[in-house]
Amino acid sequence: EDSNLSTEDLKEVVVRFKSVYEEADLSFPQDAYEQLSLAIGAVFNGWMGARAIKYREVENIRNLLGTAVNVQAMVFGNMGDTSGTGVCFTRDPNNGENELFGEFLVNAQGEDVVAGVRTPRPISELETEMPEVYKEFKSNTDILENHYGDMQDIEFTIQEGHLYMLQTRTGKRGGEAAVKIAVDLVEHEFVTKEESISKVLPEHLDQLLHPRFSDVESTEYGESVVAKGLPASPGAAVGRLAFTNEKVVENKENGIQSILVRDETSPDDVEGMYAAEGILTARGGMTSHAAVVARGWGRPCICGCQSLSVDEEAGMMTVTLDDGTQKSYKEGDFLSLNGNTGEVLSGKQLVAPPAITGNLKTFMEWVDEIRDMDVLANADTPNDAKEARKNGANGIGLCRTEHMFFQPERISKVRQLILGDDEQQTAALKELIVFQRTDFEGIFKEMDGFPVTIRLLDPPLHEFLPSLEDEEIMSALAGELGSSVEELVEQIKGQQEVNPMLGLRGCRLGITKPAVIEMQTRAVIEAALNAIEAGVDAKPDIMVPLVGKVEEFRTQAALIRSVAAKVFEERGKTCEFKVGTMIEIPRAALTSHKIAEEADFFSFGSNDLTQMTFGYSRDDVGTFLPTYLENGILLDDPFVTIDTEGVGELIKMTVKNGRAVKPSLKIGVCGEHGGDPRSVEFFSNEAGLTYVSCSPFRVPIARLAAAQAVVGRN
Repeated sequence: EDSNLSTEDLKEVVVRFKSVYEEADLSFPQDAYEQLSLAIGAVFNGWMGARAIKYREVENIRNLLGTAVNVQAMVFGNMGDTSGTGVCFTRDPNNGENELFGEFLVNAQGEDVVAGVRTPRPISELETEMPEVYKEFKSNTDILENHYGDMQDIEFTIQEGHLYMLQTRTGKRGGEAAVKIAVDLVEHEFVTKEESISKVLPEHLDQLLHPRFSDVESTEYGESVVAKGLPASPGAAVGRLAFTNEKVVENKENGIQSILVRDETSPDDVEGMYAAEGILTARGGMTSHAAVVARGWGRPCICGCQSLSVDEEAGMMTVTLDDGTQKSYKEGDFLSLNGNTGEVLSGKQLVAPPAITGNLKTFMEWVDEIRDMDVLANADTPNDAKEARKNGANGIGLCRTEHMFFQPERISKVRQLILGDDEQQTAALKELIVFQRTDFEGIFKEMDGFPVTIRLLDPPLHEFLPSLEDEEIMSALAGELGSSVEELVEQIKGQQEVNPMLGLRGCRLGITKPAVIEMQTRAVIEAALNAIEAGVDAKPDIMVPLVGKVEEFRTQAALIRSVAAKVFEERGKTCEFKVGTMIEIPRAALTSHKIAEEADFFSFGSNDLTQMTFGYSRDDVGTFLPTYLENGILLDDPFVTIDTEGVGELIKMTVKNGRAVKPSLKIGVCGEHGGDPRSVEFFSNEAGLTYVSCSPFRVPIARLAAAQAVVGRN
């Protein structure tokens, strides 16, 4: 260790450092002011370093001119056994427990702790080592946390028995800790519920909603544990071993999950750490670089795994087992990390889905008290709907009926509908209505009492057709249709369009093939009546896609209502239902005042609206988007975060004009943007939408974002 170096050793270290300058034809400056000036300049220049740029990109830090430099008097923690240095959180950043969580080293400087070069001692041992210093330190931490109303991350140095508090800042924490701290702070009356809402980031909920190892008590799990280190950041991670940033990033691009294994990490590793599923280091403590960064990004991390030997150049790691034998792993081998316990396990461990209980349940109840916008889910099956309800959805904002058709026994009937003669099409519709009605009944049951927005068939028909190269499917389909494979090939070619996303799809499909819309409407209404008879409060909303002119909507709405009336007459019973439209074509936004006269509700299809407003194909945007982001042409991927200047203005105009006609018009969004926190803030505070709809697994995050939007607005 560096504390064991002699005077001569230290002189040699100085010589070696100076040689770095000599290799660059420079001499180390002897003037103290010149040294200070160069040190300040180095910090300023670091602002545009690759690591700093990557960090700002990950943390979404923007519109800053640069960084600041504080110059302060030096204190020395390496002046003997009455000196030392450390880093400490006022609460445990992993689980939120109200106890000091930190580490210190005797006779050392601060860099020794955070760099992970030496394995430090837990802060609790400082009470025995230096009782008076510890007493003063504990008092100071209470003062700081009470003052800032949040957990603090503190750096300190002890010089010859005198304590110096160097720095404090709001501490980074994992998801479990963030929620517990927020709940504890309210219960101890440090902050209000509204203030506590702002202390939990969407990423924190994302971490809590990730799977965890299913059965840590099982014999199989115990036998898989090969090593144990410090549980630096919680969660479960499973992936293939990678020993370099480059390999982790390469794996990520190829859809391969990685565990980044290093002797120790440094700021040079941020790109690999961000792309990794989990991080494992042989050295370093609970406040080392790897630990702090991993917690901030929600990556499971195990540090200071002393039984681990890492050969990064060879792409190998060796674990010394409890019995003294060794086990080696090479790049690409599977490894599992339990960031909650610090256990390293061989192979791929089974993971279990999370649950909203305990502190998280309490916190989410506060979230729902505060938010004033509904959060619905995009769900296409009863199982999706069940997951959405479990995660707190207020209904379904988008049920994509085409997703119900892709099962093998159903897709053949859809192909028969597209390619068959009149008799075959009629037969296909009779079978498809059974599938649709059953699915809708299941969804209504899961969403008992909440609205279910069902979008009629939207995608181009070619998406349902088989590949011409798939000989087995082509032969079977030809047999079903009573034609030859050659005739079928010509039929499929005849269905192809130059630009199918702007071709025969959405309401155009419904207008040209009204039998499809009649079948889907009948399935929805009959399912609703069946559900109501079974004691379910079914609330169907039928949505017409891709409307550009009010005449398109008027035609489809009339057909839907006539079919519903026919079913009501047949059954001798009725139910309430709404007919609305998606706003996803700019022309629909521009003429929303006309469409509002006819429609019961609007729902923005923000994916298509973004695509058509920018003129970007979302399927091909990857060819130029990285360059646009790198050059600052775009600040965000517009398919992830809503473009407030362009698409956002269309949305605000639509809301204003639509509600000028119908003041209580229900208006929501059902694109991917509905689960993006920054987009949710815009939809709530600037656009004034009634609801957002997103993936079932993003529902808790959208709920939090909606509540935070209210807090920000107030």
